[in-house]
Amino acid sequence: MHTQQPDTKLRGPAVWALILTGVASFMAALDNLVVTTALPAIREDLGGKLEDLEWTVNAYTLTFAVLLMFGAALGDRFGRRRLFVVGLSVFTGASAAAALSPGIDALIAARAVQGVGAAIMMPLTLTLLTAAVPAARRGMALGIYGAVTGLAVASGPLIGGSLTEHISWQWIFWLNVPTGLALIPLARLRLTESTAPGARLDIPGTLLISGGLFGIVYALVNANSEGWTSAPVLTGLIVGGALVGGFVHHGLNSANPMLPMRLFRDRGFLGINLASLLMFLGMFGSIFLLSQFLQGVAGYSPTEAGLRMLPWTGMPMIVAPLAGILSDRIGGRPVVAAGLAFQALGLGWFAAILSADVSYAAQLPPLILSGIGMALYFAPAANVLMSTVRPADQGRASGANNALRELGGALGVAVLASVFSAQGGYESPTAFTDGTVPALWIGAGAVALAAALALLVPGRGKAARAAADSRITPVPEKVPAAS
Repeated sequence: MHTQQPDTKLRGPAVWALILTGVASFMAALDNLVVTTALPAIREDLGGKLEDLEWTVNAYTLTFAVLLMFGAALGDRFGRRRLFVVGLSVFTGASAAAALSPGIDALIAARAVQGVGAAIMMPLTLTLLTAAVPAARRGMALGIYGAVTGLAVASGPLIGGSLTEHISWQWIFWLNVPTGLALIPLARLRLTESTAPGARLDIPGTLLISGGLFGIVYALVNANSEGWTSAPVLTGLIVGGALVGGFVHHGLNSANPMLPMRLFRDRGFLGINLASLLMFLGMFGSIFLLSQFLQGVAGYSPTEAGLRMLPWTGMPMIVAPLAGILSDRIGGRPVVAAGLAFQALGLGWFAAILSADVSYAAQLPPLILSGIGMALYFAPAANVLMSTVRPADQGRASGANNALRELGGALGVAVLASVFSAQGGYESPTAFTDGTVPALWIGAGAVALAAALALLVPGRGKAARAAADSRITPVPEKVPAAS
């Protein structure tokens, strides 16, 4: 036992992996949110209808969600570091193209390509980091990683609003370019190459899940503009659902599927993935409405609204590293379940107090409680996910979890916005509040159900055995030169 003690320290390769994957995930997560506060300025500069402006957000979400699992599979087959660099290069180039866009159509196309780069890059960040960090310190490292992701969530509206107000909307994209150009050579020099032994591309599985997710996400992002019963939305949901069903059947019966369905027989893997989907459904849908409430009802500017959301969205910067250390000591299940319960209570508290004239002081306690809940969930959830699968399956597990999170976020915005439209609207502060309150109750219910599902995760004993297995697993092979 004493001979393994040095492995509990974060040494050079692990530190570099944490820095590089953390900054890359910050860029990708930031671009999920940063555009929303710049939409009025983009419309004024480039023109376009409301649907065009929605697609500047949704084009990124769509390609990102659809291609996440394919990105993870490419990394497992051809080398995680190699594909991480490819994804980072595509993302950086597309950011420059977005900043240089002469019209709204060019901007939408650039945003779609950005999503492709992020889909290749993001699932590999978690795999590269997990492989580089000793199992005994993985919770702490993933806690810091979670804090960086939380910082992107917190600062997205704030950065977008500030750059748009004080410089120009193009700078929300130019910001990525020097960062990406600095990361690309560092990633080649400092990250260790690895593959999943025996990995092969699953073409039928790729086509089934990509087509299925495209149909579902396309339907969700169009549900509010087209209507839930419109032909495009119903077609997307039905055909997308059928293709996902085909993907599940393929995963059960194929010899080497992209995502083996056997992974879902592990109740920890099943529980943390379902909990992640519901968490993002409740959280993103609620943030979408509450950030508009602060601007449309409370009368704050985009920058001021972003600042006032910080007790919620900024809390992961403070609490997530502590949550990661705590999960190392007592196991991930109690920390994740407590975090989801706090988030659900915070959303329910918001729903109970919200009114057209509610003071910010009254909003502060549920903002803080929701922020603590988000932070307690983020880091241990990543650690729990990776502890439920073998190292050879970690790339696929990360891709599946990221895809479910994106699907949950898109579903949350679509469902909660539909409830908002049915019960209220933008006509007056009272109408906005009338629509927001029932939507928040649904968001709180979804996260409360996620807290219950988190209890499916195995206790500390099984997690510790999984961590021990991963410690003695040989380092993955280098990518063969012939591939």
